Amino acid sequence: MGKALDQDQVMAFLERVMIDSGAAFAGLCTSIGARLGLYEAMAGAGPLTSPGLAARTGLDERYVREWLAAQVAGQYVHYAPGTDTYLLPDEHAAVLADQDAPTYSAGAFTMLQSLYATEDALVDAYRTGEGVGWGEHGPALYEGVAAFFRPGYAAALVPEWLPALDGVVAGLERGMLVADVGCGFGHSTLLMARAFPNSRFHGFDFHAPSVERARRTAQEQGLADRVTFEVAAADDFPGGGYGLITFFDCLHDLGDPGAAFRRAAQALADGGACMVVEPNAAAAPQDNITTIGRSFTATSATLCLPGAVAQKGPHTLGNHAGEDTLRSIASEAGLRTWKLAAEDPAHRVYDIRP
Repeated sequence: MGKALDQDQVMAFLERVMIDSGAAFAGLCTSIGARLGLYEAMAGAGPLTSPGLAARTGLDERYVREWLAAQVAGQYVHYAPGTDTYLLPDEHAAVLADQDAPTYSAGAFTMLQSLYATEDALVDAYRTGEGVGWGEHGPALYEGVAAFFRPGYAAALVPEWLPALDGVVAGLERGMLVADVGCGFGHSTLLMARAFPNSRFHGFDFHAPSVERARRTAQEQGLADRVTFEVAAADDFPGGGYGLITFFDCLHDLGDPGAAFRRAAQALADGGACMVVEPNAAAAPQDNITTIGRSFTATSATLCLPGAVAQKGPHTLGNHAGEDTLRSIASEAGLRTWKLAAEDPAHRVYDIRP
């Protein structure tokens, strides 16, 4: 006969699970609010009635009122019963409405549509050991991933991360060739190109729709004279003589990161450097019992690992493989000089050279 359960522990854990259940449903509401511009319409507007917000957004008032009720329950929005008005505080707008703020995080929720849509494929993958490739997800995933990472890159890439790499900023200011491998929508590439007009930048990604989007953005931002984007895999991107090769939050997604490192070692100019940006997640499970660690590991179990498995390479790292594993793969590929150049709660930035 099993031991008697500690009912206090049962109830405490039940409360935690119910909080998570509420957050899972609320996440859909957050994604809807971001996609429909509801948070942007409330930002800086002061108290609004439900009909007033519906008029601002051109949406159905009854749905808007129900969405607002969910926002109040989650304490995203404040409600004043006396005036029947709703307020998005400026501090909340910096997280949910201002896409240029380094704290903007709504992109994490707009990914959910595509990830939940692949649940059946993920269930099959867990049973069979097969993968779920990046291209099997819908456009909402690519949009959400780009929106999620862009604020952090905008806040740290030029002012903090690049200066942490020995001699790289001086080279960029003089003018050098840069390869941004796994560039996605090109946000990282374009941030560097805007900051260093004397250098030339080449973004590579195996996902053609993302490359097309990056090209359009380069044109819109007036940077097409110094940036190109091409469809290419991480282990056979074209060109050489690169003074800097970057991998932004993508190395762990590769089925063969060693091959990508070998190609980078071949393509570097003398004295060149690789900058590898990876999630700040630990290899030891117990060290990820944090808010951000939970987010990273859950994303890895549903997106990063299945994507790597689909490539049928020698590695399936997940996004929390840890520094020692990455360093070993790089060393075997001929990149043996390794330094942790910068770190923040979400990212670890490595300076890697032959």
